[in-house]
Amino acid sequence: MELWTMALLALVQGLTEFLPISSSAHLILAPRIFQFADQGLAFDVAVHLGSLVAVMLYFRRRLQSLLLGFLAQWTARGPAGPDARLANAIVIATIPVVVAGLLMKGLVETDLRSPMVIALATIVFGVLLLFADRRGARTRTLESLNLRDAVIIGLFQALALIPGTSRSGITITAALLGGFRRKDAAEFSFLLAVPTILMSAGLVTLDLLLQAEPVDWWSLAIGGVLSFAAAYLCIHFFLKFIERIGMTPFVIYRLLLGLFLLLFLA
Repeated sequence: MELWTMALLALVQGLTEFLPISSSAHLILAPRIFQFADQGLAFDVAVHLGSLVAVMLYFRRRLQSLLLGFLAQWTARGPAGPDARLANAIVIATIPVVVAGLLMKGLVETDLRSPMVIALATIVFGVLLLFADRRGARTRTLESLNLRDAVIIGLFQALALIPGTSRSGITITAALLGGFRRKDAAEFSFLLAVPTILMSAGLVTLDLLLQAEPVDWWSLAIGGVLSFAAAYLCIHFFLKFIERIGMTPFVIYRLLLGLFLLLFLA
């Protein structure tokens, strides 16, 4: 794989993993648009792990508190504390996408990767994101997140198996519809990415281990590092400016991208 190709794919993954514009759609479309060979499973794993390390490093203190709270609830007496409740919500919200992923793995890897599906998902879920951003109360914080919220957001996240939906976009949409502030919706989406990306990368790694193809470790290292840098910066600036700019710029981008796909690739 050429250096410019590795850099392009890694930056695309790092930037789009946490923006509400669908990383999977961009990784599927990039080879079609720029006319290069599919990057393969190994490179997909590397760039996803780069994004995973970025979100874990950015939220390292928060994740540490959540882990300690999650473990402490099993020995403590009385109701669970806020860290334990949020950790439990992340676990519960992860279950639907795991179940759906196992049941729909073959379908997701074949029929749902078409430009038509990506275009329609990009447009439809972009409009839904705009509706949620405009109609949501945007008053709730993560401290008020409950079991019902976790289940609903988790069910919405399962829709992200459809390329073009955007995992971050659909979970932020669900949280906004539940009345959460933009920044809190985004933060929960990013925290929810940790177990989701970890399990997704694990499944792809298992597929990779069953293949006999040689591995280009140099390409994987470059892809992982670039994806990490892009994802870390993306998380930082997204959280810093999201309350000010809202979701409209991302929705406009999604509509333009979806229209382009319908006209030229579908």
